[in-house]
Parts: sequence; structure tokens; C-alpha cells
Amino acid sequence: MSTISKHLIALEDEAIYIFREVAAQFERPALLFSGGKDSIVLLHLALKAFSPGKIPFPLVHVDTGHNFPEVITFRDQLVAATNSRLIVASVEAAIRKYNLKEAGGRFPSRNALQTYALLDIIQEYEFDACIGGARRDEEKARAKERIFSVRDDFGQWDPKLQRPELWDILNGKISKGHNVRVFPLSNWTELDVWNYIKSNAIQLPPLYYAHQREVIHFQDKLVATSDVTRAVQDDIVTVEQVRYRTVGDMTCTAAVPSQAVTIDEIIEEIFNTRISERGQTRLDDQVSETAMEDRKKQGYF
Repeated sequence: MSTISKHLIALEDEAIYIFREVAAQFERPALLFSGGKDSIVLLHLALKAFSPGKIPFPLVHVDTGHNFPEVITFRDQLVAATNSRLIVASVEAAIRKYNLKEAGGRFPSRNALQTYALLDIIQEYEFDACIGGARRDEEKARAKERIFSVRDDFGQWDPKLQRPELWDILNGKISKGHNVRVFPLSNWTELDVWNYIKSNAIQLPPLYYAHQREVIHFQDKLVATSDVTRAVQDDIVTVEQVRYRTVGDMTCTAAVPSQAVTIDEIIEEIFNTRISERGQTRLDDQVSETAMEDRKKQGYF
């Protein structure tokens, strides 16, 4: 194991403190788990926070049906290895239940539809807090969140009605029917996450490392071919050496050209990058300047 820096120790201590506050202040918390790097780090931190006991809450995956197969395989392996309880909320089921209309366009995202599945699972299991891996450096709307971010009876978020959090005092008091979204990685950056992964030898799905993949060249992005992202006439399709900085739907998450096959090479690559991971790879965030904030106000995580 690599030596962990004082900076990472401070971030780890803060995250562990937040996890323990969640367990102390809420009756039915859950950890939202996508199988991506940030949620994997969250799970690692939760295991540390409650060791030698089990994590006192389940993992919840909002499954869009458009996931990368490598991520689902890794998710199931990690759940089994950590003896965690996994609850899967299906977007496909929500589409049928509410007769939802999917987004149009060449590579439509189901991110907005995740809200229905998430709110249903919150109501079914009466979760009063949902822990997620959002970081403030991902996207400008994320920076408006508090660590304990309150949602109303309809799961909606109002950035103007968030509570101050002074001197690490976290207020989890909520009205009946309200919900809190919790962000233990609020003060982490993408580089912090990768340095922590390196320091703790945390395993990740292989698509985070450079590999060869068939991709469609679409609006200066590289979209992997799959059952839900098929090439059409006139598409330029090539096999490229790529990796993924973030993991979302296959329909809205682009790969980046990369030769980085080790963590050290990835860290160097990120250090020299001036574009955020979502800004570089997420097609759905480019619909408008407020795309993420609009989804969050409607109940998206």
C-alpha cells in the first residue's frame, strides 16, 4: 500500500465522520451505488467507518438498463465480496409504470427518468437519507449543494433553501416526508479520488483503464458501440485506445483517448487535464448550461 498523504487523511477522516453522523441522525439511510469509482470509494469509506461491524444500511442502485456490462459485473462481485445488501431500482419498470416518454435524439439519456425510480424506492423503503458520491468539482450545480442537502416531500431540491453548515455541524432534522441527500465526498476532487484509490489499492471496473474499444465519432465525442448505441449509415466507426473518466449510461457517456493503463498514468493524465470529467464525457450535460441543475430541482440525485 502506498503512503497516504496528510491531505487524504483529512478527507478520509471527514468522510468517516459524515458516515457516522448519518448513522446517528437518521433511521433509514441508504448508500446510492452505481459501480463507478466515486461510489466504490464511498463503499470503501463506509467499510472503514463501521469496521469491524457491517455497514448499517443497504446499497441502492438505480439501474437505467443502459449500463456498461463491465460495471454491472463489478458491482455484483463487490457486493458479494463485502457482504452488502443490494437493492436495485429499475428505470425500465418506472417507464412502464408511469408510461414515461424517453428522451429523443441520437443518443438519448435516461438520467431524467432515474428520478421516478429513485423516488419510488425511497418511498417503498422509507429512506430518510441517501448517501451519494457527488463532488463539487464535477459540475457547477454540484457546488450549490450542502453535505446534508434537504429535499421536500416530492424529492425536489431548492438551492436557495439549503441550511448553513458551520464548523462541521451537520443538521439532519427533517420534517416527515422530507429526505436528505448526503455527500461525503463534497470536498474531494477527481484527483483526490484517484490518489485515494492508489493509496488504498482499491479495485475498479476495467473500463477506467485504457483499452481498445469500437467507437462512433459523434460531435467530437467517442461513443462506444453497443446494443443501445448502434452505428448508422455515414457514421465513422473505428477501434481506438480509450478509457472512461466517469461511468453513466452507455448512451450518454463518451470515452476519452488514452494510453493510461496504470493508476500513476491516469493521475498524470488528470493532472494535465483542464476539462472536468463531466464536461469532457457527458453528452446529456451539454443539452443546456443548466441541464444538471434542472434535473436536480426535479428530484434527480
